[in-house]
Amino acid sequence: MAYIISDEAKDLLEAVKEFCDKEVKEQCKAYDVSGEWPKEIYDKAIEMGLTSLEVPEEYGGQGLSRVDIAALLECMAIADAGFATTISASGLGTKPVLISGTEEQKKRVCDLLLEGKFGAFALTEPMAGSDPGAGKTVAVKDGDSYVLNGRKCFITNAGIAGFYCITALTDKTAGAKGMSMFLVEEGTPGLSTGNHENKMGIRCSTTADVVFEDCRIPASALIGKEGQGFSIAMKTLDQARTWMGCIATGIAQRGMEEAIAYGKERIQFGKPIIRNQALQFKVADMKIKIETARQMVAHSLTLMDMGEPYAVDSAIAKCYAGDIAMEVSSEAIQMFGGYGYSREYPVEKLIRDAKIFQIFEGTNEVMRIVIANSLCR
Repeated sequence: MAYIISDEAKDLLEAVKEFCDKEVKEQCKAYDVSGEWPKEIYDKAIEMGLTSLEVPEEYGGQGLSRVDIAALLECMAIADAGFATTISASGLGTKPVLISGTEEQKKRVCDLLLEGKFGAFALTEPMAGSDPGAGKTVAVKDGDSYVLNGRKCFITNAGIAGFYCITALTDKTAGAKGMSMFLVEEGTPGLSTGNHENKMGIRCSTTADVVFEDCRIPASALIGKEGQGFSIAMKTLDQARTWMGCIATGIAQRGMEEAIAYGKERIQFGKPIIRNQALQFKVADMKIKIETARQMVAHSLTLMDMGEPYAVDSAIAKCYAGDIAMEVSSEAIQMFGGYGYSREYPVEKLIRDAKIFQIFEGTNEVMRIVIANSLCR
């Protein structure tokens, strides 16, 4: 793995790899079939502090750089992309507060993460996917409270999250400019989860609707100011996209590893199939693309740590890594031949997991729009 990480992260990476090899990689295969929530696996992850990796040091975190965390997250993704998505989405739920929240809000969400709670980010709605400004969830000011009504969909960690950062319209006449961001904790009356998605992939990650029915929250739950919600959400996604690229890179890495291992074992025409130059070129191309994606991820995260602009680099990392995860997974299946199409072998799962990384946190078509707009101003 080509990330340059700290000594502290190296020690933690060894522990994470051992945990993933022993308690995630094989165990998640059964949960992929059943669609059940693997609580015992996540309980262990909480004990190891994996759900709070993105907590800043000043709020009790481990003081890891973003590149340090990327190495750990990719290691998790190699074992199971759904597991890694759950861990990363918890950090995603924290980002709006870290970007624009008050000190009290930052301390609160970081304390919740350190206590073992998960976070969630709720932006998407049934009629507002790639066009998040078309959301219909509303927040009406009532004295020293806001009353929320609406529905979010495709929300990662819905139902298990200890808190949600959600967008809602405080001015229905202003479109995206009337959108605000709020912090809503689990157990708040009027907050519930609806339909749980029976997904094609990342099945060890829970995805569900979040419903608000006369959900009353204190005015202090407003993140930033009224009307800043869309801007905060876009800044959140600018960061989150790189992390999705990181997980997609892990899927591709797993695909290459499985293809090479099988290629050494499978004998055809009297020799291992990996001895055929056509297949050697396949794995060489896999390696080139995986390392390119990994360096794009590392570059974007380094820019974040340095306080430099990174939005376009994050879009590039997410878009490219999502595409090559699909490509490498497909080529891995091809190297397995008919066995690659069977659920008895691991590679068919990879392409099911990979597809969503071309869709969520902004489709790869939207990523290309972001990139093109930066070039064609």
